[in-house]
Amino acid sequence: MPRRYVAVCGASDATPAQLEVAREVGRLLAKNGAVVLNGGFGGVMAAASEGAAGEGGTVVGILPDSDRADVNPHLSIAIATGLGQARNAVIVTAADSVIAIGHGWGTLSEIALARRLDRPVFALDTWDVHGLEVVSTPAEAVQRALEAN
Repeated sequence: MPRRYVAVCGASDATPAQLEVAREVGRLLAKNGAVVLNGGFGGVMAAASEGAAGEGGTVVGILPDSDRADVNPHLSIAIATGLGQARNAVIVTAADSVIAIGHGWGTLSEIALARRLDRPVFALDTWDVHGLEVVSTPAEAVQRALEAN
């Protein structure tokens, strides 16, 4: 079975509860052999990266700038795009599914782009947007993201 690529999108300025959820999501994705994609910086991105890296998973950061300065230390691969916020389209296009955590504006743009591309988005404590599949736990988010078409 080919590896699944799951984007974990979320707020840079996340609550402690959102960070814990993101860590668990990253851990469970890695434990199930998924590649974790994110924006490469702090908050939810760093927490999901930390969880995945702690399980020996592959974490790919798709960066907005043209350099790799100040990325979170848990990335396996950091891709400098020079695209600014347009890199959000790269993140969700590269993903088979998306897990959204938190309420950042970048998160909202990733949700919209993912849905526009028919990528399933699983929502954990995030924006209330029509078309999202709301889940209750990190385990449910990961299971659904891994099974999604």
